Amino acid sequence: MSVIVVGVNHRTVALELLERLAVPGERLPKALHDLVSRENIGEAVVLSTCNRTEIYVQAERFHPAVADIREFLCGLAFLAPEELTDHLYTFHDAAAVAHLFTVAAGLDSAVLGESEILGQVRVAWETAASERAAGPAMHLLFRHALEVGKRVRTETAIGRSAVSVSSAAVALAGERLGGLAGRRVIVLGAGEMAEGMVASLVGAGVDDVRIANRTHARAASLATRVGGTAIGLDGIADALQDVDVLLTSTGASDFLVEAASLEARSAQGRQLLIVDVAVPRDVDPSAATLPGITLLDMDDLRAFADVGLAERKREIGKVRDLIDEEVARFRELALGREMAPLVAELRARVEELRVAEVERVARNLSDDDRAAIDAATRSVVAKLLHEPTVRLKDEAGTARGERLAEALRDLFL
Repeated sequence: MSVIVVGVNHRTVALELLERLAVPGERLPKALHDLVSRENIGEAVVLSTCNRTEIYVQAERFHPAVADIREFLCGLAFLAPEELTDHLYTFHDAAAVAHLFTVAAGLDSAVLGESEILGQVRVAWETAASERAAGPAMHLLFRHALEVGKRVRTETAIGRSAVSVSSAAVALAGERLGGLAGRRVIVLGAGEMAEGMVASLVGAGVDDVRIANRTHARAASLATRVGGTAIGLDGIADALQDVDVLLTSTGASDFLVEAASLEARSAQGRQLLIVDVAVPRDVDPSAATLPGITLLDMDDLRAFADVGLAERKREIGKVRDLIDEEVARFRELALGREMAPLVAELRARVEELRVAEVERVARNLSDDDRAAIDAATRSVVAKLLHEPTVRLKDEAGTARGERLAEALRDLFL
């Protein structure tokens, strides 16, 4: 069995294509069921964030499984294979494990060392588990990835002074406006990213925060915690007439703010700054052509986040060493887990035969003689099984290991 990952991220595709490949939360169950229903995929987890869409699967055959994933992604974005294939990266086995650990560590993020990705990895795994798309292989892999992410941030300084995507969005807005104190701000969304934005806004001295969300109760709950105001999505157009900043971070698949809804604001001659870090984008990109409207997106955020990385970049080597160590540890755990049932079955079968023979030959012997025979046969069996057991575990996951396992089953089980 192999672990395979196929995906795209902010380094391999433009934002326009990345948002077409995004899998919003409400579409995730259907996507997972689609994947695991395919002939060559046993388990699946979909990790879709503002920086990436990656499909992790457990499969027996590499090339057919990759073809299934590619077909899924092409269907997702309504693209022909030749339009997408060159943008995809593919890793399997140890390389796939190392890639996920690198993602969880924050090395592959637009904001180096950011911690929000760790929560996104957890949610992706938990969603796959709840939809019964993740099984033992994905549970082992993603549980270990979360441990790696936590260890990296505890034992290295990769996350020290690091900004999250949400706080970077607020910092970018503050830089463009020369500060945010006294500004009026709408936050579109009420999820984890929006919560981070709101916390950063309050820290920046913003006391007029309005939170808009599809589910009004979630917006109201977040607004109550920070002394803000909750508004419905149908109230955004009116609210945009008198605010200074709009920050967006929802998982919607369609535009929530159309360019037409900003025309009246533009006609007033007042400036409006929009920072849209949603993927797919929440704001119609054509809004950037309206006078007085400044529209920034994830591309602008990445450029902004590249400033001041020297300290965290010095930690990359330490993080990669830690990841290499954890990949080796994961391989040992996975291989031991893979061969454990076969080894246990072999030992149980041999023990059954040993006990039967001891009972047959020692039926009329004294207790001391019976005990001596029992001990001697146990020792012989242990010595005989030691080398095959070690060899099976050492070769697990390889073609030779598969041949040895098959031969053992044919000969002894």
